[in-house]
Amino acid sequence: MTPQLINSSCSVKFRRKRRANVAWLILLSLIFSVGCSKNRGREPARPVTLPGGAQTFTGRVVRIADGDTITVLDSMNTQHRIRLQGIDAPESHQAYGNQSKQNLSAMIFDKDVTVIYEKIDQYGRIVGKILLDGKDMNLEQVKAGLAWHYKEYEREQTPEDRELYARAEAEARDARRGLWQDPDPVEPSVFRREERQNGR
Repeated sequence: MTPQLINSSCSVKFRRKRRANVAWLILLSLIFSVGCSKNRGREPARPVTLPGGAQTFTGRVVRIADGDTITVLDSMNTQHRIRLQGIDAPESHQAYGNQSKQNLSAMIFDKDVTVIYEKIDQYGRIVGKILLDGKDMNLEQVKAGLAWHYKEYEREQTPEDRELYARAEAEARDARRGLWQDPDPVEPSVFRREERQNGR
């Protein structure tokens, strides 16, 4: 074979290979873009119960979103959004929403806490119990009359916690503490449902 024929043959092979590579790149980018577009506007993923039972970590509370949602910064500088297990606090724009947030903030903001959890909710938040010096801060919110015992999810609690939270709510209600001063307080779950129905 003459050098010209060899060069021409190599050039053809190179062009074919380059076209094949380009075709693969286009195909991969199409697959990727279709996958991404499917995720846009999708409902949140289903809740995940973690295998192996309860897990724990410690960190500093760096944000209080409302009376039952916080952000904790762990020792690796990773932020975790935590939904307090077993309670449902008034929404921020609901009666007693600000008081609930302020109470939780006064107890735990900028403090080191332990988070005990077994579940990630549909919004990617850890659902856990917050302990400060061994004291259950979720329960403290109920005792203060600034959160309901979230009975819809009580089966996720231990029998002992279920009883403690139910009793704390009854005691706060009898003492007319916090939101129980209202003659007809609206549960946050009902408040959220009504807002959705009214298109807010």
